[in-house]
Amino acid sequence: MNIQFVQNCFKGLCLGLLLAVTPVYAGDTWPQFRGEDSRGVAEGKNLPTQWSATENVAWKTDIPGRGWSSPVVWGDKVFVTSVVNLGESEDPKKGLYFGGERPNVSPDTHQWKVFCLDLTSGKIVWEKQVYEGAPLGSTHIKNSLASETPIVDGERLYCYFGNLGVFCFDLDGKPLWSKKLEPVKMRYGWGTAASPVLHGDRLYIVNDNEKSSYLLALDKTTGDEIWRATRNEKSNWSTPYVWETKERTEIVTLGTGKVRSYDLDGKLLWSLKGMSTITIATPYEYDGLLYFSSGYVGDRKARPIYAVRPGAKGDISLAEGETSNESIAWCQPMAAPYNPSTIIYDDRMFVLHDRKTVSSYHAKTGEAIYEKEKLPKGAGFTASPWAYNGKLFCFNEDGVTYVLKAGKKFELLHTNTLTEDDMGMSTPAIVGDRLILRTATRIYCIQDGAGS
Repeated sequence: MNIQFVQNCFKGLCLGLLLAVTPVYAGDTWPQFRGEDSRGVAEGKNLPTQWSATENVAWKTDIPGRGWSSPVVWGDKVFVTSVVNLGESEDPKKGLYFGGERPNVSPDTHQWKVFCLDLTSGKIVWEKQVYEGAPLGSTHIKNSLASETPIVDGERLYCYFGNLGVFCFDLDGKPLWSKKLEPVKMRYGWGTAASPVLHGDRLYIVNDNEKSSYLLALDKTTGDEIWRATRNEKSNWSTPYVWETKERTEIVTLGTGKVRSYDLDGKLLWSLKGMSTITIATPYEYDGLLYFSSGYVGDRKARPIYAVRPGAKGDISLAEGETSNESIAWCQPMAAPYNPSTIIYDDRMFVLHDRKTVSSYHAKTGEAIYEKEKLPKGAGFTASPWAYNGKLFCFNEDGVTYVLKAGKKFELLHTNTLTEDDMGMSTPAIVGDRLILRTATRIYCIQDGAGS
């Protein structure tokens, strides 16, 4: 055997293995809704502060169909889902809640699709269709059939479409497995939206509906069901959170009836009553405390924000008139937003309300810093805020982003406006020095110095 040939093969093998295990650093990934830690905070020093439809735009790519799922990023790939209606689509309407119900399921043929874009150029690298047919459930006019954000772990991309199922691909678009899930009726026919989460070798999905709510654990490599915990709950739209503490790892789920936390085998650890009628926001951890909120606009007595200590057991609900107990560090009973999740940055919680006001609280104590400062006139907010470089970003349904100073006082720094057809309801992804922003019609890559 030729010795030189063997040596070259060995060098090639070593190089291949080196490339295969080369790490992708945290700043280069945005693997799930609101980022790796579900907080919506980034650390890149050169991230953009000002932009328009042309200023500081590295690229923009039109995406067929409709989808309010957030983009996710791994390395040089951006992933997003959408559903294309081959019939006539009714345009979403800004600011509409009641009166937007569409209880009759569309008879039109739709195509459920997954797109992979190149992070540098915005070109579509691959496109996969996972299903074609009429929808299996209705949606509110402001919702979409692709509102659940996918999740990526460096090997696989997991795409969940609420009334359809889960579809798993490798990062080159090769289908690996799929699992159909039973269509279910949602409150007022509003459709689904809660995104999946990953931990270890399992994919977790919460499906709170009007028929049979559950928390589901799937094997991430095969799609096989590991366990299913039934939930005495009706429709909600909150993405679960896997909370890792020194004591244990638990799966936190928000609901109307209760907040419930489960162990990794689906057994209930603790619960809490006292949420509003509808729950949408995503829980997250900051500096040892768990934060969550529930602020349905129609509730006049319960729109709470909670901060919970680790290690809770049993029913930790507050007694009437209480704002703290052994397990609950603090509660602001009427402070929560409806659609957006809250955000904590530099020890301050910022609350973006759907109806165009911003409040701030001390994260450790819940003490108010300022409350319900008004943003300029315009559409309301569905997307969750994000933060970096000492600034808070609030993206409204007009596609306008208000940039605030993330400090002790309310201070508007910039107003960034896109085009009239750039309705905004998706929370963006943030990687390196780029902001990946999705609107009703396209994906923008915003980067300082681009397009000039």
